[in-house]
Amino acid sequence: MTDIGPVRQAESIDGTNIVYRVSGDRSHRTVVLLHGWAQSSACWGERVLAGLAEKYRVVAVDLRGHGYSDAPESGYADSANWAGDVHAVLAQEATETKAILLGWSYGGLVICDYLAEHGTDAVAGVVLVGAITSIGRGEAGGRVGTAMRAAIPGAMADEPRVAIKALGSFGQALTGPVEGKGAQAQALFGLTLATPPRVRAALFERAASHDDLLRHLDVPALVLHGTADTVVDVGAGRHAASLIPTVTESYWEGVDHGPFVADPERFLVDVESFVDGV
Repeated sequence: MTDIGPVRQAESIDGTNIVYRVSGDRSHRTVVLLHGWAQSSACWGERVLAGLAEKYRVVAVDLRGHGYSDAPESGYADSANWAGDVHAVLAQEATETKAILLGWSYGGLVICDYLAEHGTDAVAGVVLVGAITSIGRGEAGGRVGTAMRAAIPGAMADEPRVAIKALGSFGQALTGPVEGKGAQAQALFGLTLATPPRVRAALFERAASHDDLLRHLDVPALVLHGTADTVVDVGAGRHAASLIPTVTESYWEGVDHGPFVADPERFLVDVESFVDGV
């Protein structure tokens, strides 16, 4: 995990310990980072974490079942648990200024879980990066791409050879064909393999529709999505943007599932422009 600050933990509603790191000045606006499926708070990389911490108070969370957070045997199908995880962290790190919630991939769904349960009283804005906002058959906000479809069901296998083969194209999609990203691609692939197979599977064993939530979202949102995303189809991002009343859209032409990996500097500019305008 990138060393961006002290390790802390908060207890969620079902007793699960959620681990996170905090950096930046406490007087600055809080930006909460929620990573994607089978990743951890290390996924953001040093440049993004350090860059955000120069202007904001950064809270980088390990989702339940990922990184250093607890991996309970059950409870992943319950949206209230995901909402409780975010609520526990926000309650523990509360400041006078409302937070920005930034979710990548599955992290976007977790943001919606939280908003559906707790509303926007503690939230000033939302950033959805290559994100799903709903999950389940027929949900436009959960539309996956070719690499994700190819990885299922092998990506959930206990047998290493099966899982590694299935996750090959998924791992490549996190960085895309970007020169000089080989080491980072391997690190992200390692995070995926370090996530227990039962957790990888459990995250897809639920259904949640948040379209109505997005239609009535009363805080501004930034939808940032690569047009060549092979994990979460860009259509999922466009769908969310079509529903949100106050939205800024940033579509990166030819970029796959990890915009912050492909171009950290551009990512920081997009995010900072949105956050500073809230």
